[in-house]
Amino acid sequence: MGFSPTRSRPGLSVQGEGVHRVTRALPEEVPVAFVFDGTTQAVMMATPDEIADFAHGFAVTEGIVTAPEQIEEFEIAAHDQGIEARFWLREDRQDALAARRRFMAGPVGCGLCGIDSLEQAVRSVPSITHAAPVFAAREIARATEALGMCQPLHDLTRATHAAGFIRPGGGVVMAREDVGRHNALDKLIGALWRGGINPASGAIVMTSRLSVELVQKCAVAGCGMLIAVSAPTAHALRLAEGAGITLVAFARGGGFDLYSHPNRIDTEVTHVA
Repeated sequence: MGFSPTRSRPGLSVQGEGVHRVTRALPEEVPVAFVFDGTTQAVMMATPDEIADFAHGFAVTEGIVTAPEQIEEFEIAAHDQGIEARFWLREDRQDALAARRRFMAGPVGCGLCGIDSLEQAVRSVPSITHAAPVFAAREIARATEALGMCQPLHDLTRATHAAGFIRPGGGVVMAREDVGRHNALDKLIGALWRGGINPASGAIVMTSRLSVELVQKCAVAGCGMLIAVSAPTAHALRLAEGAGITLVAFARGGGFDLYSHPNRIDTEVTHVA
């Protein structure tokens, strides 16, 4: 059984001038189960497209795999109830698999829902220490606008988030969408990983606020800059500062706020913590 990322549904539009019938394209969301060696690790509600990217991004950002050769086999199985993304891993990945086990379905609003301990929720992440690409300030100011040109699902439904990857002087080179912001980021990271694109070679831009799990995923993927149209949480900023990630917020209207590690942006701002 196949799943479409959208579904047209009728409704009534109530406006000041009256009531009329409308048909809207709505984003679909279905349960997606990540199954490793026959055991379900997590079930996430997600938009049912780019599932291979989603599954591989999840496996990477959860630390379950760190290299393609650790995956011996992968397949996608669609059922009436949802989708299974099935991995068979090399034997030496069993400890990593057990360390990040989840027991509950994660709703679209929170990438940490269902985690089975407080320690795992605030897990430490790698520090970004590699040489970083430098962006012109104007590229950062235009990043979310450029991402908006790569969101066909949002154009159709007005109800999805996006994550994009930009390179200095190259604009948005890849983007993924989903009803959940953390799902969109996992899809993007999975697409980069599968495409052999190093996340360290650019920056990730999001259409959402910046919460802790987005910074965690960015750090684990090895990307040194995270840009968003909205604000970060205080915890997300602390995590970014410690992990060596450049955190950019409110990137819209020709400007942005720069909160941490400003060395990756060519700007006259010099007194940024």
